[in-house]
Amino acid sequence: MELTGEMEVMQVLHMNGGMGETSYANNSLLQRKVISMTKPIMEAAITALFSTVAATLPTSLAIADLGCSTGPNALSAVSEIINIVIDLCKAMKHELPEFQVFLNDLPGNDFNTLFSSFLPRFQGKLSEQLKSKYGVSATLPCFVNGVPGSFYGRLFARESLHLMHSSYSLMWLSQVPRGLEGNKGNIYMARSSPPKVLRAYYEQFQRDFSTFLECRGQELLVGGRMVLTLLGRRSDDPSSKECCYIWELLAIALSQMVSEGLVEEHKLDSFNIPQYTPSPKEVQGEVQKQGSFSIDCLEASEVNWSILATDSNSDIVLKDGGHNLARCMRAVAEPLLIDHFGKEIIDEVFKRYEALLADRMSKEKNAFVNVVISLKKMT
Repeated sequence: MELTGEMEVMQVLHMNGGMGETSYANNSLLQRKVISMTKPIMEAAITALFSTVAATLPTSLAIADLGCSTGPNALSAVSEIINIVIDLCKAMKHELPEFQVFLNDLPGNDFNTLFSSFLPRFQGKLSEQLKSKYGVSATLPCFVNGVPGSFYGRLFARESLHLMHSSYSLMWLSQVPRGLEGNKGNIYMARSSPPKVLRAYYEQFQRDFSTFLECRGQELLVGGRMVLTLLGRRSDDPSSKECCYIWELLAIALSQMVSEGLVEEHKLDSFNIPQYTPSPKEVQGEVQKQGSFSIDCLEASEVNWSILATDSNSDIVLKDGGHNLARCMRAVAEPLLIDHFGKEIIDEVFKRYEALLADRMSKEKNAFVNVVISLKKMT
């Protein structure tokens, strides 16, 4: 099935669920590193939020993680946020608020694994943090809710949230842009894509991101904060290698299979990834145009393809070439590929993709570019 509309993407776009070898839960160290990299920006946003509401510190703090996915990352960001709040309350001699946590993702997300396998660990960790910081054994009042639905629409009541977070989700579009018929041999924007294809992707991003900001502007309290991390690019060129190369190599693997008669050519030509990797300038432009938020911080950072975080203080260089990166990409892209090409080709295409990644990683340095923006809801 070719993904053409918003409903199709909503039904198909999700990370691999469960706890298996190719699950997102076991192949998301890259995303975990990105969350840890943004901790200083989150600390600044929460500190600024507390300074705004210090006189009337709420007894309940409402937090949303948008595009939470499943696995340990879904609650690691929330855990970081709550830990920052605990430290601030202790320093300001404020009583701890109750926490109302909303975990949002599309309906196809594996919420079952998230709540059955990872929520109990999260709650246990919170109790340990409270004991280490306050010296008391107590259960922190933290109420966690799942919110299935697209963040390209309203999800919460008007002015009901204090803080929103999203990491590696907003580059996903609500639908594959229309007008990509000339993008033959590619599965995303590429150097060989016609200008109209690049324009169609950008215009879809503009519509989606503007809608996202409009909805969040209604849901956040005045003075509320939002920290967003998107896979993006530094270059002004939307088809630059720094943001498109990872998909170009997957397209090459599929093209090899077309040439060998393992995949039909029209299937490749009609498949396009519903994603847009914006530059900081493009993100800033949409925020300013929409008008609900002021920008506290906007920056770009990089994570090398071959480096993943093992813990918060240690990095290791992988010794197995493209294997881990291919598994990371498989956890993300497999549901889209199965929907379009069928399940039969998956093992073979990722075997070829892994070989291509390993070859390129042995010869050149490539990195993912992250665009991070911290926003304040204006009056």
